[in-house]
Amino acid sequence: MKLQCSTSQGAAPGEADDTSRQPVKFGILVSEGPYTHQASDTAYHFTAAALGSGHEIVRIFFYHDGVNNGTSLGVPPQDDRNITTRWRELAEKHNLDMVLCITAAQRRGLLDPDAAKRAGKDTSNMAQGFNISGLGQLIDAGIQADRLLVFGD
Repeated sequence: MKLQCSTSQGAAPGEADDTSRQPVKFGILVSEGPYTHQASDTAYHFTAAALGSGHEIVRIFFYHDGVNNGTSLGVPPQDDRNITTRWRELAEKHNLDMVLCITAAQRRGLLDPDAAKRAGKDTSNMAQGFNISGLGQLIDAGIQADRLLVFGD
């Protein structure tokens, strides 16, 4: 899939615009969990297509049930996709910043090593490649990006 975007708003429809092929900076917000809603798959495929078309992803922020994309404990059937692994591999390949909302993650029992220790839990379950932070990271992504796209309700 080839994705073409424009940051220009000056040209009328049908007119040539010199800036129409400039890379766009996208911020991605995923607010639905894997396997229960199409949002995560759609966000993943959009992100891969945008990167493949030369665009930039400022940050991927997982919020509400979207934080469940970052669990290391999901074990989908062998004949199904592993969404967490897909996100991790895409992030490694393109050096993406994937952030789980700390409050949403902790409410759903998703803990990084520091939070697990503070809560007296014997293990963490945050998948490799994901980071935990606050809503300030979402605001920052919105400021840095040309467009902030929301996947989910």
